[in-house]
Formats: sequence, structure tokens, C-alpha cells
Amino acid sequence: MSARENILARIGKARGPGVGVDSDDVIRRHPRGPIPPLGNNLAKRFGEQATRLASDVAPTATLMDVPKIVADYLRERQLPPKGVCWPSLAALDWQGAGLEIESRAAHGDDPVGITGAFTGIAETGTLMLLSGAQTPATVSLLPETHVAVVEKVRIVATMEDAWDRLRREHGKLPRAVNFISGPSRTADIEQTVTLGAHGPYRVLIVIVGGSWNE
Repeated sequence: MSARENILARIGKARGPGVGVDSDDVIRRHPRGPIPPLGNNLAKRFGEQATRLASDVAPTATLMDVPKIVADYLRERQLPPKGVCWPSLAALDWQGAGLEIESRAAHGDDPVGITGAFTGIAETGTLMLLSGAQTPATVSLLPETHVAVVEKVRIVATMEDAWDRLRREHGKLPRAVNFISGPSRTADIEQTVTLGAHGPYRVLIVIVGGSWNE
């Protein structure tokens, strides 16, 4: 029995004989709270909110354009042109763009990590990433620069919609779900916001599928 199943079994036992607990069903049936008007252009809202969170956002028509966008971004900021990426992005022409990108989990000294994203949440400008053998979480957590590639058509309105999509497409939840809302930050010291305290200093989000104004 897994730790999750053990906890749910103990909750069910505490509730009395014959009373089971289906946590996914409880969440699914839970009434949603008020949702602010988000407009019809979810990609535009996502880009605006992500920018407010100090992420850099770049739209592009096709996935093939991503290496050049990343190369230009790193060169403009005088950052090392090398790093790691998820296996799903390994086939892109990184070398042709002048980048040294390896397909593997990240180490502590990798300067750039390039990932995909399960979805983007328009309400908050947040990225939703799922853990797995082909989506190592270290690639978004360890490097000082995180580049996330998200398809425009996969941007949803709210976090509730993101969870709904996850259940619909995957059924069972992955071991970990990571939400990324801009660069890592903390205000623990004298309430002064400091970026990169426990994660990336900078985040570039590439939205594939055309301009968010379209």
C-alpha cells in the first residue's frame, strides 16, 4: 500500500465503517469559487500575467523557431550558450543555433534548463509541469535560467481547468506536479524581494502557435 493509499484508508476508518474516501471524486464534485472575467484571449492574458510575475515571454509560430529565440535571449544577456533539455525537445536544431544542449536531467552547474509545459494558466500566468522519466523536474529547478516551451492551444483559463485537463488526459496523477509562477523569489530577509534564492533567477516562456494577440 502506498503512503497516499494508507493515509486515505486511515481517514476512511476514522469516518466509520462502510465509508470510503475517493479524494479525486471529492475534488471533482467540490463547488468552484468565483472566477474573475478573463476574456476570450487566454494566451494574451497568460502572457500579460506571466510578464507581471517577471517572466520574459516570446511568441513564435512554430516549434522549430525555439532554438534561435533561446540563442538570442542568452546572447542578449551575455549568458552561457549551453544547458540541458527534456528528451521531447532534443530533436530541435540547438547546434544550428549555436547552442550546446544535452538531453538529460540537470546538474547543479548547468546554466540553462529547457522544458516543455503541460499547460499554462491564464488567470495567474503560471506554468504547470508534470514529473516523469521524460520530464525530469531538475531541468526547471536547478539551472539559473529556465526556458519553458508551452503550446498556445494548451493554455487554459484557471487552475481548476488545468486539473481537469490533467485528469482527462492522464487519469492517474503523476508523482509530482510543479507550478511555476515566474523566477524563484523570497522576501524572508527584511521583506526585500530577492530573485533566484531557491531556483532560477530568470524564466523565459516561449508560446508556440503565433502571437497571443491573434
